[in-house]
Amino acid sequence: MHALILKPGREKSLKRRHPWVFSGAVAKVQGNPAPGETVAIRSATGQFLAVAAYSPTSQIVARVWDWDDRAIDGAFFSRIIGRAVEQRRALLDGNDTDAIRLVHGESDGLPGVVADRYADTVVLQLTSAGAERWRDVIADKLLELSGASRIWERSDAEVRALEGLAPVIAALRGKREPTRIAISEHGLQFEIDLARGHKTGFYLDQRDNRRRVRALARGREVLDGFCYSGGFSLNARAGGAKSVTAVDSSADALALARSNAELNKLSPVEWLEGDVFQLLRRFRDQGRNFDLVVLDPPKFAPTAAHAAKAARAYKDITLLAFKLLRPGGLRVTFSCSGGVSADLFQKIIAGAALDAGADAQIIERLGPGADHPVALNFPEGDYLKGLVCRVNG
Repeated sequence: MHALILKPGREKSLKRRHPWVFSGAVAKVQGNPAPGETVAIRSATGQFLAVAAYSPTSQIVARVWDWDDRAIDGAFFSRIIGRAVEQRRALLDGNDTDAIRLVHGESDGLPGVVADRYADTVVLQLTSAGAERWRDVIADKLLELSGASRIWERSDAEVRALEGLAPVIAALRGKREPTRIAISEHGLQFEIDLARGHKTGFYLDQRDNRRRVRALARGREVLDGFCYSGGFSLNARAGGAKSVTAVDSSADALALARSNAELNKLSPVEWLEGDVFQLLRRFRDQGRNFDLVVLDPPKFAPTAAHAAKAARAYKDITLLAFKLLRPGGLRVTFSCSGGVSADLFQKIIAGAALDAGADAQIIERLGPGADHPVALNFPEGDYLKGLVCRVNG
């Protein structure tokens, strides 16, 4: 087997079972491994540390498959995928949804592999050279172990470029059509656009938080920024909101949101297309106010290197949200940026409240559901952070 030999002292993170090896930690490469090929990771003294997938074009030059010196083959993927699927099967018992994350990357022991089940379709996203190399095996095992009838691939995340991989959007197993399907969640139905939707089609990590917003919305005038296909907006309407205004910059997203509103016979909702920052400033200048503002913006900081720029964006939008809230109003804000820690996120929100002159309290902390686990050795997996704040009168 090919091997990566680390520089002296650079094995510490691996001994703590962090699954990434950065290029700067490698002293030499033994052999000539191809992208995605399995390599052994060894310390400077030759001690075996892990088996991993090699990625020569990425800063993360290797991602660990296993901590034991074992073969990475079909049996390996059958075991790991089978375990992940079985864990989710238990989560689905009694849960009112037919959409769930089956595989959650490093936290399930499969770096670069995300698999979401939408009704009878599994959507697969591969973002690492190792996952790419094992695409067919992973797809076959998912089809076999999930019981789904088809697999779509949505490997079009920007991070693939860092691995030297081109985007892929295609039907991988089973029928290509239909490309739009409906799922159920908490008594509502949502259409998923397999070919053009965000991420794998829907934000499954927000499932529990959509239900929480439904409970908070009763009797309130609600503003939903970055509404996408209407997940929070329609839950607010279903929860008895007095009114709902939903904003997104994407005409396609708003068309899907309107379709979901019709599907659930939930109206009226004021759907507005435009830049969320600009529209919130316009609302401020017009003197519009709300009782509940939900902000679930896109990823402003994919890495810590982008944290400063992201902090300015989060603060700007949060300050505007505070200015739009009536006394007693609630602000629900999320960050999906891995480069923004929970501590930094809270400091940003506190700074925005101070600048807005708002006396506010954190009353709840929100995160992803149990189908998005975070491995204790992989804090990078703890990416979704949410805060519910109340503005005092």
